Amino acid sequence: MRKVFIYGTAVLALVTAPVLAQQPTAGGGSSQPTKAPSQAQPSKDALADRAFVTEAAMGGMAEVELGQLASGKAESGTVKQFAQRMVTDHGKVNDELKTLAQNKNISLPADTGAKHKATKDRLAKLSGAAFDKAYMQEMLADHRKDVGEFQKQSRTAKDPDVKAWAAKTLPTLEEHLQLAQAASRGAVGTSGTKTDSPGTTPAPGGSTSSPGNATGSSSPR
Repeated sequence: MRKVFIYGTAVLALVTAPVLAQQPTAGGGSSQPTKAPSQAQPSKDALADRAFVTEAAMGGMAEVELGQLASGKAESGTVKQFAQRMVTDHGKVNDELKTLAQNKNISLPADTGAKHKATKDRLAKLSGAAFDKAYMQEMLADHRKDVGEFQKQSRTAKDPDVKAWAAKTLPTLEEHLQLAQAASRGAVGTSGTKTDSPGTTPAPGGSTSSPGNATGSSSPR
């Protein structure tokens, strides 16, 4: 009877050995590799919102840098005033965006990126009326693009905070576009010559106004 018991125990050990070999060891290891838990990946909508925030940050920094450049290089008083408005308004918008990004754990770029740097380098080589014309052309193109993008995001952004920020910022960009159109007409004619006098700023409707009236905050939606 003792021999049978010993024999049965030996057989049981041989049968269970492969199974036990696959169980985790006391140290947490295993004879077979285990799959690490999958990391949650951002959704397509979340990635789109992040891309918008990133592009807006680079564009906002570029507006400030170009505005600072134009404040010193522009020949036209109208262009100078427009440039100073860009520095003030986009500086404020940039600060708001930084707060939003921090709350959303979005890392913003440290600089404007290669495209905006190239634009700044190109404008820095110009002077006088040629600079004024090129700068205002850039401002028109930028703000047309920005208004379209912010209109879209104010309707379609999935993150409610990103959507709200886009809607809040849109009227400022719409006003900038209107001012850019007026400044372009008033500062530089078709021949590229300066046509305004320093100290007056074309109002959105085409008439001139004093500098104190050039920073009205209302704009058509």
